[in-house]
Amino acid sequence: MSLTIYGEQLSSRLLIGSALYPSPQVMKQAILASESQVVTLSLKRQNPNEQAGQQIWQYLQEIVKQTKGYLLPNTAGCKTAKEAVTLAKMSREIFQTDWLKLEVIGDDYNLQPDPIELLNATEQLIAEGFKVLPYCTDDLVLCQRLYDLGCQVIMPWASPIGTGKGLMNPYNLETIRLRLPEATLILDAGIGKPSDACLAMEMGYDGVLLNSAVALADNPVMMAKAFAQALKAGEQGYVAGVMEQRQTAHPSTPTLDTPFWHQN
Repeated sequence: MSLTIYGEQLSSRLLIGSALYPSPQVMKQAILASESQVVTLSLKRQNPNEQAGQQIWQYLQEIVKQTKGYLLPNTAGCKTAKEAVTLAKMSREIFQTDWLKLEVIGDDYNLQPDPIELLNATEQLIAEGFKVLPYCTDDLVLCQRLYDLGCQVIMPWASPIGTGKGLMNPYNLETIRLRLPEATLILDAGIGKPSDACLAMEMGYDGVLLNSAVALADNPVMMAKAFAQALKAGEQGYVAGVMEQRQTAHPSTPTLDTPFWHQN
């Protein structure tokens, strides 16, 4: 099954970042190995007046063309709605896209999003025609408010950015999935290993966005392949239907001399 982001059909459910890689060549190889069609890029690297970062932009543009995918600018580093909105508008001039990963950070220690500034920025950007993909905590009420504002895609964290701690609050994440059945939910931040991504997909999440887990691996290209496979396995497990957990043991081997179709 494909992933839909604001009406666009994608064959891969993995979104991947473009930072922290040991070299541009390794970054390209890892992105291609991941099979991702969405690559994130920090707007802070660009300056439309000086055309700073033009080389990396062109390099990423070539990768995106090769995958027939999309570039997803983000507002990493912004701390106020005003700053995020200003930076978002700059992205239209640089990247020619209305897609935006919206980040408004409220705490420097764990890089937790500021819910008030995030909602404020989201409301303004949607009014400006942006297709907002907000990065937020695993707070159900906040996710509901973002959805009510018009965000078709919502991206709660698994754990703080770059920690690699995985899914710290599975109950919260499962509740968000249950209460927002129509929203496209993409788990963003804190993923450390492929099994984390697989677990998110088994919960019914629509996709996973990550960066550090691949870029900081000993072998980023191999790790990118592992994540691509993990998402496919998790999705298939969810669609197939996981067996109900039981309180007591049940034999899986048929009783001797009794046909298996007669077993209870």
